[in-house]
Amino acid sequence: MASTQPTALPNAGLMDPVTAHVRRDYYALYPEQTVEEALATMRAFPPTGRIIYFYVLDNDHRLQGVVPTRRLLLSALEAKISEIMIRNVITIPGSATVMEALEFFGRHKLLAFPVVDEFRRLIGVIDVELYTDELEEIGKPNSDQVFQLIGMTLGKAQQANPLIAFRGRFPWLLCNVGGGLLAAFLSGIYDDTLQWHSAVLALFIPVVLALAESVSIQSVTLALDTLRHDQPTWKKLFKRLLNEMQTGLLLGLGTGILVAVTALIWKGLPDVASCILGGILGGVTAAALLGIAIPNVLRLLKRDPQLAAGPIALAGTDMVTLLVYFNLARMLMRASGVS
Repeated sequence: MASTQPTALPNAGLMDPVTAHVRRDYYALYPEQTVEEALATMRAFPPTGRIIYFYVLDNDHRLQGVVPTRRLLLSALEAKISEIMIRNVITIPGSATVMEALEFFGRHKLLAFPVVDEFRRLIGVIDVELYTDELEEIGKPNSDQVFQLIGMTLGKAQQANPLIAFRGRFPWLLCNVGGGLLAAFLSGIYDDTLQWHSAVLALFIPVVLALAESVSIQSVTLALDTLRHDQPTWKKLFKRLLNEMQTGLLLGLGTGILVAVTALIWKGLPDVASCILGGILGGVTAAALLGIAIPNVLRLLKRDPQLAAGPIALAGTDMVTLLVYFNLARMLMRASGVS
């Protein structure tokens, strides 16, 4: 099949249709072929372009599966292509833009994607090499370098286009809006608690929340940094949560004692100081756990944690911290005989 080389995608309009940049020099296999027949055909008619995956098509040119090169070479010669192909293929729709195709590479970390029409007929292939001019300059990069470059390209594009930036960032800000409204709602529910000791508790809400939120952002930042070079698993996440819980307890205890002692000296109310200490200890520990957990869980669920993790972690931190603070205050009120 004749090769049609597209222009390099960094120079293309990000809102261009991806079909304008596909490679059409892919190599097709058929389900009824054996591995031996497929290899013999390739020897007789060598591929003209770089091959990463072989695409399995039916008689109507519809995509049925994909066969990685290594699997084809190592499979038994008598095996049928239908037996060794991967059936659940991630495809890019022909209606997608270049920007949307970039997001596929960043999300799924594959080296090439088939582009299909609405009937799942193969239009062409988008190769990771097409996405950056820098690949030629750094020689033969490993896959981590490739996807880092794609992420940089995508990040620059999203920042340069206000509408794209708005679309990517606004939905996650709704977490903060929702968190703020829920915080106000909780304050209303615990209004009687806030009036305890002439509303002294309300004075310390900003510092209690600020400490928890700061730890949450620290943990999110550390988690994102780790995810740049390490693929998470549920087992790894459990170990990280145990470590972060210990760190959170120490941070909460240290900062909680400082604020509680200050409150005790200032207001002379031991029960309020105890409430502040407990609220900070519980809130900071929860914040550390949420900050580590959310980016890792998003990555495990094949979602991009870069934009989502921060707002979700902050909203969750605010809710948990306020609940700990208010309920601890209510318990102390009842223990002191105040209804």
